[in-house]
Amino acid sequence: MLSLMIIVYIPRRKEMFSYPKGKPEPVSIVMPCYNEADSIGKAIESLLNLNYPKDMIEIIVVDDCSKDNSAEIVKQYTKKYSNVKLIVNKINSGGAAEPTNIGIRAAKFNYIAVADADSYPEKDALLKMIGFLQKDKTIGGVTGAVLAKNAKTFPQKLQYLEYVVISFARKLLDYVDAVYVTPGPFALYRKEILFEVGLFDKKNLTQDIEIVWRMMSFGYKARMSLDAKIYTITPKTFKQWWKQRVRWNIGGTQTLIKYKKWAFKENMLGMFIIPFFSASLFIGVVGILLFTYLIIRNFLLVYLSTNYSILANEAVIRLADLSLNTSILNFFGISLFLLGSFYTIFALMTMKELSLKNINLFNLIFFLTLYLMIYPLIMINSLYKLSIGKYSW
Repeated sequence: MLSLMIIVYIPRRKEMFSYPKGKPEPVSIVMPCYNEADSIGKAIESLLNLNYPKDMIEIIVVDDCSKDNSAEIVKQYTKKYSNVKLIVNKINSGGAAEPTNIGIRAAKFNYIAVADADSYPEKDALLKMIGFLQKDKTIGGVTGAVLAKNAKTFPQKLQYLEYVVISFARKLLDYVDAVYVTPGPFALYRKEILFEVGLFDKKNLTQDIEIVWRMMSFGYKARMSLDAKIYTITPKTFKQWWKQRVRWNIGGTQTLIKYKKWAFKENMLGMFIIPFFSASLFIGVVGILLFTYLIIRNFLLVYLSTNYSILANEAVIRLADLSLNTSILNFFGISLFLLGSFYTIFALMTMKELSLKNINLFNLIFFLTLYLMIYPLIMINSLYKLSIGKYSW
């Protein structure tokens, strides 16, 4: 994958941040909301402050029966701004798909932006995204660079690194028509295509992945505007992070199962995205099982040989037993760490996100080793929950 990224990057390195110059056209921004009282006000204000004609934007907040005062906060904005509207769902749907669909059906404009209630696009983000839809009628959705906002805790600082690398990689995938997700923090769609493919899937935990795969199965594509930056609040604790990633993995697996029949069909969904997802899942799970086996095996060998040596009154260790020879797994591990470090630092430099308060040697090493090693464990937990049907938003 790193080799592929290099091959894609080199000829296009000067146009990474370029985008089709679009002209303002009316956009309906749909924001699903559930218990977002701490952030919903600032999220609405970030949309109101977009560098975009005010009469060409309507903001539709769909509250999914929040238990806090989210709806009351939104009502204050509806009284002050005529282009802010509130819809309260009759019952809690348990996910973001249904309130999003409700907002889309209520939208009056032909372009639909979907925004999270804890995310904040930069003022020029919408202008840097809409040109993709205006230029090519086969493009159904556009995403931007989703980055971590106010990374204060240690888990958030690790996600800060992760989000930069993901955005950089997603732009490279854009050049091979392989953008496979339009993340919820802020994405732009053509409304007629959303209705054509059937809107967002209410049964999928990652509706922002599933909708892109569905559009691709209909012959449409998604694009990525790297210069359109959207900042989102990330989980503060590892417990919150784990829960979020389990949901992501369950939703991704649901999508993979749903579209398995498209594998190796003659489009990027079948020839690249599905095989890539499947290989990543397989390699991650098998890799962590192999790693666990080797750790347990080596521990047992050392424990048993040490006990035997003590009982037999033999030396526990001899100089002749020491060896500096490395195994092929150690070689690959060191190589991947060095290549991963280079790739991560290069992505940070390219994105101009070298924030010293979020990046230091310890954070980088932890991110490239323990943080990424946790992912296969998350996948195993996700597969278990999916198999027994015990999962929720």
